[in-house]
Amino acid sequence: MSESESRRLTWFGTYSKDTVKTALERGMAKHLQRDLDQLSKDLLTMGALVEDATNKAINALLRRNKTLAQEVAAGDSAIDDRENQLEESALKIIALHQPVAADLRFLITALKVNNDLERIGDHAVAVAERAEVLADLESIPLPEEFHKLVDLVQQMVRNSLNALVERDAQLARTVLIVDDEVDGVHRFMYTAMQKMMRENSHYIEPAINTLSATRHMERIADLATNIAEDVVFMVEGEILRHNY
Repeated sequence: MSESESRRLTWFGTYSKDTVKTALERGMAKHLQRDLDQLSKDLLTMGALVEDATNKAINALLRRNKTLAQEVAAGDSAIDDRENQLEESALKIIALHQPVAADLRFLITALKVNNDLERIGDHAVAVAERAEVLADLESIPLPEEFHKLVDLVQQMVRNSLNALVERDAQLARTVLIVDDEVDGVHRFMYTAMQKMMRENSHYIEPAINTLSATRHMERIADLATNIAEDVVFMVEGEILRHNY
């Protein structure tokens, strides 16, 4: 074999390996994107289930509707199952693809949001349980701030999930601001319920259960704040937790 033929074969072999390597990398990138897209869809489905549970629980509380409250408890197992499935999928993607940069931030966010959503679901069940108890008790006069708290909590859950869907860091930051307002309204409710119980002993049991429900709604707001902070991290790479 001549020297020129040898060089040509050497060059061809090297070129073939590079071509195969490039093709494999493209294939892996394609598979990674497919898995990330599916995970994103699953996370949004989880968010929709949790938002629905939260709204049902709050409506059960407002309407004194035991049937609606029971629906929330019945649907909690589906949320738990989805949390487990989503966590398994995210960990599998990390192990298989070893993603970096924006893809890794998305996966970290997905794992954290997944956990927060499941916890919101648990608090929604707790609100529904208080609604069931209150449906059998004497109705008590509620201050306007109670309805304000309800509206703010639903708004925070909705906006945090919309920020996640749209990858909108600016919308996510508005959720963080509202959380302080929720904390203030919750403190007012505590004082108002205490005053009501002192003035009328017949109101003690319903007031205690109402306070419990508002505490769980305040925790839902805190978890919506966590999700908003995670969206900012995913989009901008900035860690906000404990800074607000």
